[in-house]
Amino acid sequence: MKAQRFEDLVVWQKARELTRCIYEVTRRSDFARDFGLASQIQRAAVSVMSNIAEGFERGSYKEFLQFLVIAKASCAEVRSQLYIALDIGYLTQVEFDQLMDLTHQVGRMLGALRASIANPDPK
Repeated sequence: MKAQRFEDLVVWQKARELTRCIYEVTRRSDFARDFGLASQIQRAAVSVMSNIAEGFERGSYKEFLQFLVIAKASCAEVRSQLYIALDIGYLTQVEFDQLMDLTHQVGRMLGALRASIANPDPK
């Protein structure tokens, strides 16, 4: 079944969940006061879901692939910033592990979607 809207894509739904979780943790105490890091990780998370949506709506597989690459890179940016948040005490190890797992899921899904578009099975 082909997705009719970007909202139908499970990877977009998972990226939306990641973005919500990032906003939840960055609104708390010390993290919320660190405007630079909080803003940067929020923007990176938003970039993941936004690039999936924008690429889908472009209407060409080539452009969609390009936007999936950008989304995957933004997902890596979120992961990198999660290490900073852990190292300076904004996240507990449990929170870090949960968020890191979610970023890995999104990253794998983006890679799989990209591969399926780039190399469709011959009929």
